[in-house]
Amino acid sequence: MTAPQTVTPQQLRSVLGHFATGLTIITATTPSGPAGFTCQSFASLSLEPALVTFSPARTSATWPLLRATGRFTINILPAEHQHLSAQFARSGADKFAGVDYSLSPLGNPVLDQALAWVDCEFHQEYDGGDHTIVVGSVRSLEARAEAEPLLFYKGAYAKVARLEALVGSAA
Repeated sequence: MTAPQTVTPQQLRSVLGHFATGLTIITATTPSGPAGFTCQSFASLSLEPALVTFSPARTSATWPLLRATGRFTINILPAEHQHLSAQFARSGADKFAGVDYSLSPLGNPVLDQALAWVDCEFHQEYDGGDHTIVVGSVRSLEARAEAEPLLFYKGAYAKVARLEALVGSAA
């Protein structure tokens, strides 16, 4: 048996970067207006009850503003919204400048042309090392069928290629 190795943050990021993830923008309407941030760590947690999870960095200045409202919307990004992923990842700027949105049933910003959105009430929060693990209770949601997702893979944006298209081009 070999001794366990010390895993560095760089090694972890490099290896786990081989797992493609979708990109989301978490939004809420705060007393000072709409707020949001880009988040790549999002997943379904439970079907009954309907719960989802995401993990903002502990250094996030935006997450505490959203948490205080008790509700938020997860906007799942389509391939054509790569620019919004970058815009909402920046600190200190007006992230909603030039961004069209409507309000969800809970009053949170739903980005126009989002691939899907999930409206949640805050359920629970857990320690997750340098991140916080947030659980939301799903209250409403919607998706559009005709769009493709925006993905993040090996440290870069990626798009989906349909398997049928790849198999057909190889023939």
